[in-house]
Amino acid sequence: MNYLVLLRHGQSEWNLQNRFTGFKDVDLTDNGVEEAKSAGAKLKDAGIEFDQVFTSTLTRANKTAKLALENTDQPELIESMIYHDDLRERDYGDLTGLNKDETREKYGEEQVHIWRRSYDTPPPGGECLQDVVENRVRPYYDANIKGLVEEGKNVLIAAHGNSLRAMLIILGVETPESINQAEIPTGQPLVFEIEDGKVQNRYFLDDKKAA
Repeated sequence: MNYLVLLRHGQSEWNLQNRFTGFKDVDLTDNGVEEAKSAGAKLKDAGIEFDQVFTSTLTRANKTAKLALENTDQPELIESMIYHDDLRERDYGDLTGLNKDETREKYGEEQVHIWRRSYDTPPPGGECLQDVVENRVRPYYDANIKGLVEEGKNVLIAAHGNSLRAMLIILGVETPESINQAEIPTGQPLVFEIEDGKVQNRYFLDDKKAA
């Protein structure tokens, strides 16, 4: 059995400010740093040692990966960590930087919910989740990560809420119809147990309950 672990970045400055972040490159908060360190400690306690790490080019994701690796006693993997734009958060377009509550007041709760959670309706000037799945994450996963997983390697992907929700669809554990109910909290490793290239089990590492 081998492992694929999805790790959403720790709390960012714009998470804290309740803003749409998207492609904006914001840093972790102090709490986000601690979440990343805690993720590494949990991975160490679980005895998961990685062969390769992939991450987004955005600071909040790759900083989380580095802090996690340092705290799982695998800092040597930082040098070989692979960064790619395709693993970035989805582009929120014209909503980027706006406060979510103020945006609801301006456009209405229902419209903002559609922009945030619809699979195939993008916000103005941005991407919908379907765009993230089909244009970026699926092609990148198929070309660069899938083969390693099928070979039995342990892989860590440190990225963002929506690029990791895209991974849930790609892995076949969620569908476009069910993905709205899937939440990936900041800084909590989501572990997939893999056997012969197939997902056998998945759980958040802190409680080992099925995700």
